[in-house]
Amino acid sequence: MSSSAPVRTGYHHGDLRNALIRAAAELAQAGGPSSVTIRAAARAVGVTPTAAYRHFAGHEELLEAVKTRAMELLTAAMNEALDRLDPADDPAERGLSRLAAIGQGYFTFALAEPGLFRTAFTGGISPMPPLADVEESNPFRKLVDAVDDLAAAGYLPPQRRPMAEFAAWASVHGLAMLHLDGPLAPTSREARELALERTIEIIAEGLGGVALPEHLRKTLSRVARGG
Repeated sequence: MSSSAPVRTGYHHGDLRNALIRAAAELAQAGGPSSVTIRAAARAVGVTPTAAYRHFAGHEELLEAVKTRAMELLTAAMNEALDRLDPADDPAERGLSRLAAIGQGYFTFALAEPGLFRTAFTGGISPMPPLADVEESNPFRKLVDAVDDLAAAGYLPPQRRPMAEFAAWASVHGLAMLHLDGPLAPTSREARELALERTIEIIAEGLGGVALPEHLRKTLSRVARGG
């Protein structure tokens, strides 16, 4: 999605709900979650608020739909990073590369689309469902699978497996928020890339409990920088 201001969005008969979601996602992209309202989305599409209320009971329901859309776009960014990975024969290298790509896609999306990223994690978050109920397309599920791969490869010791995905998630999410809304906001692109690179390196070493071999360090550095 582009970063331009929302524009009037046409729709086909019977597709007003999706048109409203697209318009609301553009509002979120430009102004964050506080900009998502029934009235604003209806105006962008070119219908009355009354027509919009036939598809959404209120602001909260529309916001939930936009949060879902934002998560889909976040997942797409992570998939793009995963698709750039080079094949690797070593299972541990594959798992670590996947972990780095997931983090790179997550961090890059946050900085490129701050309005959508903030909307994805805005207030009223539902409790984390059991993993069995988390869809394959969910960003968190991709992270869990990557950590499971590291455990299966023998890189991640059994005693370090419980909650490891949350430690990795918190590290990259926290770094993103420091750049979006914290003291790291004015930093240069090179500083941002180095911060992510070091964060991924520390996560990888923390999971395995050992220093990374030089060839793995170079691989993760390249992946963290989008290579």
